[in-house]
Amino acid sequence: MTSDKVRNNAQSTDFDESMPAMSLQAFGLLLFAAVAGALLAILVLPRWLPAMNSSLQGSAPQVFWFLSRSSALVAYILLWFSMASGLLITNKLARLWPGGPVAFDLHQYTSLLGLAISLFHALILMGDRYIQFTLPVVLIPFTSSEYRPLWVGLGQVSFYLLAIVSLSFYVRRKITPRVWRSIHYVSFLTYALALAHGIASGTDSSLVWVSGMYWISGGMLLFFFIYRILVITLKPRPLAAKQTS
Repeated sequence: MTSDKVRNNAQSTDFDESMPAMSLQAFGLLLFAAVAGALLAILVLPRWLPAMNSSLQGSAPQVFWFLSRSSALVAYILLWFSMASGLLITNKLARLWPGGPVAFDLHQYTSLLGLAISLFHALILMGDRYIQFTLPVVLIPFTSSEYRPLWVGLGQVSFYLLAIVSLSFYVRRKITPRVWRSIHYVSFLTYALALAHGIASGTDSSLVWVSGMYWISGGMLLFFFIYRILVITLKPRPLAAKQTS
C-alpha cells in the first residue's frame, strides 16, 4: 500500500506550470491588505489605544520595531520555503514528497505571501520614531542614514528582486523558458541578500534560536543547491547516434 502511494505521488507531475497558483486579483488584495494593515497600525492604533501611546510613540523602538522584526522573520521563513520547494522540484525530490503539483503551488504561494509580508515589514518602520524612516527612505535602497544603511539597502534590493521573481509567475506564458530560468536564478541572489540583511540589521540576530534558524535554514538550502549541481554534473549524457556508413 505504501509503495503504491509513493508511486502515485512520484507520477503526479503532470500539471500546468504556466498557470499561477494564486490569481492576480487575489495577489493584489494580498498586497493591499499588507499596505492597509501597516497604515492602520501607524495612524489609527495609537488613537484607539491612547494608554499605549508611550509604547507606540515613545522615543525608544518598541511596538512598531517589534512588529517589523516579527514580520521580517515570517517573511524570511516564507522565502526559505519558496526556495526549498523550488529546489525540491528541480532536483526531482518533490516526486517522493510532497508531489510535483503540491510543491509547485507551495513554491508560488510562499513567494507571493513572502513579498506581501516583506512589504508590511518595511512600511511598519515608518511608525518607529527612533529611526524616523520616511516613505522615500523605505522604498529607495541605500537612502537610510539613521540605521545600518548598507544592510538595510541590501534588504531593499532583495525585496525588489523577490518582486520580479514572484510576478514572473503571471507572465510565464508570455516569456521563453530560457528567460523564465534566468529570472528564477535571481532567486538565489534574493535569498542571499535577505539572509545578509536579516543577520546584519536584525537586533535579534544574536538570540540563539534566531541564529540557529539562520544556520539551519541556510545549511539546508546549501545542501539542496549542491545536490542539484551534482545531479546536473553526474547525469549521464545520451550517447551520440552511430554514424551510418
